[in-house]
Amino acid sequence: MSVALREYAQEELAAQPIGAWSGEAYRLVVGAIRAQLAVEDLTQPHWWTLNHVAGDPGRWTRATLIERLTKYDDLGIDFNGVFDDLVARGWLTENAGAMTLTEAGESGRVRARERNLRVHQQTHEGIDTADFVTTINVLRRMVANLGGDGNLPD
Repeated sequence: MSVALREYAQEELAAQPIGAWSGEAYRLVVGAIRAQLAVEDLTQPHWWTLNHVAGDPGRWTRATLIERLTKYDDLGIDFNGVFDDLVARGWLTENAGAMTLTEAGESGRVRARERNLRVHQQTHEGIDTADFVTTINVLRRMVANLGGDGNLPD
């Protein structure tokens, strides 16, 4: 469902406040992702945890995962509470501190991924891949220009 946008002069668009537009995009995209995760009774930190542990079973401990994920958290999440919740659900196990997903955890991760893919597809609707890549590169440059890390996460 692509929505038609009004056309504007290049000068008018160039004068737009990037903070306002990037902030609005952030709120809408992250809001849609959070809403889809909530259907599975998950938060973004649950999602991040599931993906990291699935991507490298046995590598992550609470301390290494907290160090990795804290920079993405904008809600002041208690990551130990997230880990405890996933263990209590039977989605995550810890052996000598190392985390591994259970079969139930992997099933939940796959369901959440499918929900997030729908948000991703909706977000990209009507946007050419080259335009999307240009947008990402422009945002990366802005982040780097302001002293942040413009590189893609590992």
